[in-house]
Amino acid sequence: MIRRLLFLVPLAVFAVLVAYFALGLTKDPRKLDSVLINQPFPELKLAAIEGRKEGFSTADLRGQVTLVNIWGSWCAACRIEHPFLMQLKEKNLVPVYGIDWREKDPRDGPEWLKRFGDPYQRIGVDPESKAAIALGVTGAPETFVVDRNAVIRYKVVGPLVPEVWDQTVGPLVERLRKG
Repeated sequence: MIRRLLFLVPLAVFAVLVAYFALGLTKDPRKLDSVLINQPFPELKLAAIEGRKEGFSTADLRGQVTLVNIWGSWCAACRIEHPFLMQLKEKNLVPVYGIDWREKDPRDGPEWLKRFGDPYQRIGVDPESKAAIALGVTGAPETFVVDRNAVIRYKVVGPLVPEVWDQTVGPLVERLRKG
């Protein structure tokens, strides 16, 4: 009898592992839930990017629905999303604030914006990743939807493109504006 039970133990362990991995395969690997959803935006006060007088702070977010975009001139995916960020600015759809993350040379970010356009209300620099760590950033680009009370309501991992705007971010921004 004990031998039969010993035979069933590895079979039971195998069945649990199969169930665990099968459940994992049903998850979307592109969706990373953030523990910051429905939490206040971290208190930040970042220095201005070269060429600007004012940096970016959490206080800038209060009183309006905004986007906070983490980007860098070194980031290939940031170049994919940038034309859409410029459209958001041109159409005045939502204020976008930027955090220029981990530039090797402080002139790289301003040069990149001069070349491709500047969609940001304000930009802070984050050379030592202090803001990125506080926000749980795993890579660039990442964009946070922030309500008028400076509470994070959604996080986009990867480029913010028209499809993501139309399906998720745009409707959420409208709902948050209505209150």
